[in-house]
Amino acid sequence: MVDNEESMREYGHQAVVLQTALNPVIALELLAAGAWQGTGVARAGGVPAEPFLELLADYGAPHGISER
Repeated sequence: MVDNEESMREYGHQAVVLQTALNPVIALELLAAGAWQGTGVARAGGVPAEPFLELLADYGAPHGISER
């Protein structure tokens, strides 16, 4: 989750915009680098998640699990 105040301060956009934009940007970066390969639509689990999650953190939106 991205904090809205932080997102507005750093990027000038609401958190929902950042969270929506990051996924395709990171996916395109992984495709261009060859970390993800293939054609067409990939199923869930069809590509390795680790490179995506690492880049997500690099872009300032780290991931985590909250067990409740």
